[in-house]
Amino acid sequence: MTSDPRPTIGLIVPPAAGEVPVDAALLYGDKVRFIARGLGIGGVSPAGFDPVVDTILDKARELRDAGAQAISLMGTSISFYRGLAFTEDLRDSMQQATGLPCTTMSHAIVAALRALGMQRVAVATSYIGELNDRLVDYLTVSGFDVTAIEGLSIVGVKEVGEVTPQTLTTLSQRVFARDPSADGIFISCGGLLTLDVIPPLERDLQRPVTASSPAGFWDVMRLAGQDPASPRYGRLFQPAGDREAPAPLSRPAAGAEQRPAAA
Repeated sequence: MTSDPRPTIGLIVPPAAGEVPVDAALLYGDKVRFIARGLGIGGVSPAGFDPVVDTILDKARELRDAGAQAISLMGTSISFYRGLAFTEDLRDSMQQATGLPCTTMSHAIVAALRALGMQRVAVATSYIGELNDRLVDYLTVSGFDVTAIEGLSIVGVKEVGEVTPQTLTTLSQRVFARDPSADGIFISCGGLLTLDVIPPLERDLQRPVTASSPAGFWDVMRLAGQDPASPRYGRLFQPAGDREAPAPLSRPAAGAEQRPAAA
């Protein structure tokens, strides 16, 4: 425990080192105390998740004991890869195990997409095809239409954090171009560094853009009763009443709905 007077938010992160992601300080400076525990996944894949997924509740308890007042599982694919029912059960189990308000990054992206008014979503990811398929299923069951999806087929945890802003920008532009009637873009994988990618994409495409890590922080800040605004990082971080409405969209003709285009 600590005498630090700031609110304390706990993060369960996929890398073994258990470090607080750099987005925390960029978004919120020192207004909140973030603490983290690492899962030590073997890779960004079902095979990498399976050996550690059952340790999530232990990490949540550790964060509670260290003073966390709210907790988020800050991994997108590890929280959606077994389907929506598992994601819901996982959050419930975290809350029962700790007695604290808890969330996951998959809950965060759903909340962020809804807050930004997205229903038809172009998706760029770091993932292999199997995880892309499971993400499409998760988003579809959650009420979204995936207009296109493409991943970078990265499994290594370290390699995800080395993806350049230009690579993410180009990938995002490509998935959007496959169906420009998309309401916006979602970039999936909590290890990707996206904060500097989002505002230029929003300006260039005139659509809202969000990503796993930014959505995760926005979500857990709200859960902890804190102001999630951080206006330099895009529409999601504007005060709710100040978010720009998306540009008018040209919808496909009746009967012309497209299935998601995979990489």
